[in-house]
Amino acid sequence: MPSAPRTALRICPLCEATCGLTLTLDGTTVTGARGDREDIFSRGFICPKGAAFGGVDGDPDRLRTPLVRRGGQLREAGWEEAYEAVAAAVPGLVREYGAQSVGVVLGNPNVHTMAGALYPPLLLKALGTRNLFTASTLDQMPKHVSSGLLFGDPFAIPVPDLDRTDFLLLLGANPVESNGSLCTAPDFPGRLKALRARGGTLVVVDPRRTRTARLADRHLALRPGSDALLLAALAHTLLEEKLADPGPLTELLDGGLRELAEALARFTPEEVAPACDLPAGEIRALARELAAARTAAVYGRMGSCTVEYGTLASWLVDVLNILTGNLDRPGGALFPLSATAPAPRAAGPGKGFALGRWSSRVSGHPEAKGELPLAALAEEIDTPGEGRIRAVIAIAANPVLSAPDGHRLDAALAGLDFMVSVDPYLNETSRHAHVVLPPPPPSQSAHFDFAFNGFAVRNQARFSPAAVPLEEGRLDECEIHARLILAVSGMHGAAPAAVDDLAIRSSLAKAVADPGSPLHGADPDRLAGLLAGSSAPERRLDMMLRLGPYGDRFGFGPSHTHHSHTHHAAADGGLGLERLLAHPHGIDLGPLRPRLPGVLKTRSGRIELLPGPIAAELPRLRAALAERPAALVLVGRRHLRSNNSWLHNVPALTGGSNRCTLQVHPLDAARLGLVDGKAARISADGGSLEAPVEITDSVRAGVVSLPHGWGHDRPGTRLSAASAEPGVNVNQLLDGSRLDPLSGTAVLNGFPVELIPLP
Repeated sequence: MPSAPRTALRICPLCEATCGLTLTLDGTTVTGARGDREDIFSRGFICPKGAAFGGVDGDPDRLRTPLVRRGGQLREAGWEEAYEAVAAAVPGLVREYGAQSVGVVLGNPNVHTMAGALYPPLLLKALGTRNLFTASTLDQMPKHVSSGLLFGDPFAIPVPDLDRTDFLLLLGANPVESNGSLCTAPDFPGRLKALRARGGTLVVVDPRRTRTARLADRHLALRPGSDALLLAALAHTLLEEKLADPGPLTELLDGGLRELAEALARFTPEEVAPACDLPAGEIRALARELAAARTAAVYGRMGSCTVEYGTLASWLVDVLNILTGNLDRPGGALFPLSATAPAPRAAGPGKGFALGRWSSRVSGHPEAKGELPLAALAEEIDTPGEGRIRAVIAIAANPVLSAPDGHRLDAALAGLDFMVSVDPYLNETSRHAHVVLPPPPPSQSAHFDFAFNGFAVRNQARFSPAAVPLEEGRLDECEIHARLILAVSGMHGAAPAAVDDLAIRSSLAKAVADPGSPLHGADPDRLAGLLAGSSAPERRLDMMLRLGPYGDRFGFGPSHTHHSHTHHAAADGGLGLERLLAHPHGIDLGPLRPRLPGVLKTRSGRIELLPGPIAAELPRLRAALAERPAALVLVGRRHLRSNNSWLHNVPALTGGSNRCTLQVHPLDAARLGLVDGKAARISADGGSLEAPVEITDSVRAGVVSLPHGWGHDRPGTRLSAASAEPGVNVNQLLDGSRLDPLSGTAVLNGFPVELIPLP
């Protein structure tokens, strides 16, 4: 007799909004998902991705057992055989060729899982390699670099105070369809509508008339890639017209407004207007509106990051927030305080942030935040010589589709001595692996958002236990990672919990040795014995919560003073795992609050307004004023029902307007002889593609748009739905040579293309 349906709560892991879901279960099968109306953060909001949770969870193409390459073929294997293969290969390669012979690639699904947050740092430490490549250099690294240079901490990223601001300027961001990025905000569309309903102003700068742009009071369709020029002109106008007023921030600035004004002197609205293709008067008017608004926030994302001057644009976003006095101010842009962040310490000078501590072997790309450009991975594998990458460990990563020149990377991966993929699918990248370790579906995993709570528009904490028990024959995702660490470090066969126990002992030993900690002098073994949790990773979460800004410090010291303003569940005794479990819909920790100067970790202990690397890059931006813009450039786009290359194998999220088409403005179509629905050939640095044309005035003239994450046409994958509608890989148009030099981020938007119609 079938079991009666039941429900379970789960935080959605399919985008950055982190909405609370209520799952309907028939036994262990997820049959439906709706928004959790009692969730303290999302309040019942749900998007099509969350509604399709059951389809994602139950995808029949998900791997259920490990795969091991034998005789050139990937075959199903047991977990022990899979880890024995890893243990037999990786330590030997490291002994023979050195630690740098191994490269680690992390995809962005990592930040949507507990395992992806807790274990990669331990894996890198065990391997000793500096060859780390992540999706950050295809997405957000410019913001990390600019924050590191300004504030001394690459993770100190201010987010717009959406619920209290009076004026919001969005650049290269389409949160109505992306649900937000580096700004965790369930129901972003509703928050934008609420902004306008309370009399606020929304200005969107984007070469496409996106769904976000349609909500705006004003849409400025600038030329792609000119974001930094526009922002520089806005800052110049504030300074030239004496509208800049940092207010209390003034005493925190290292480097004054005069030096900044001199550095930006050439970027007048009149000078940048032709390059931006915006009237100078409109640029000046926008600067004056920013200055006049009671509160305002400037926010830029993918479109302003994945361009040639992405780091300069990211820096100028915060410069504008500083010049208008809106940084670290309610209604402006504030620094969130995650429940698992280190507890705030007394303000003072820090270690600072440095770029280029080492460089890539082949092209000499400088590291940023400990990472090398993902666009350089192929050459690091296929270029002969000492230090060549011979083994790759790819975790939740599909760089064959996400990085430039997938054809070259495809061939490079095929030539590796050894490759491990931790991935639920046999996709365009994992098909090259010698061992594939498949994590269980999300319903079978516990969840806490370590990463996204650090970018949330309201401080809160929520934890989801696994909705259903692990299927027989599966391993928990955290155990998969722990056993991988043991296998590559020559400790295959040790208990997986040993990895977590070592991490716990290390963290507690550091805390009790710190004279500034309330735990100073305590016994770390006794503290470890007090940790709650039914698993090793839950014990690590409990430790991080208790050591964090809202935690109980194991009873050794008072919780942070924020507690007096937070929900009683956090204030009453401090935060830990048991308290989270007692509040299944989450604990509200209050609105964002000013945190400067405590956030600052620069060597001066102040905001470095004009950092040296930024100042050195400005002449290159000035030179762009004299360049003749390309006749036709390409930008990407995202659909509400997709997330990079992940979700194209879920039928409920495909079809309709979620198609891989080349959007072209009617004027360009007429000039080039393109016909709606017919194919065109697109050519750029890296080669050519053919895609169906979609004629629409949602893109401005001189701009075409092709979505990213497609190209599911390679043999040897097991993606039945995706391969039926494969689309084309837009990143194949790039050869990897176009990078933002400060961050190593690939230029994925605003690069020149040529089009010809096909019969």
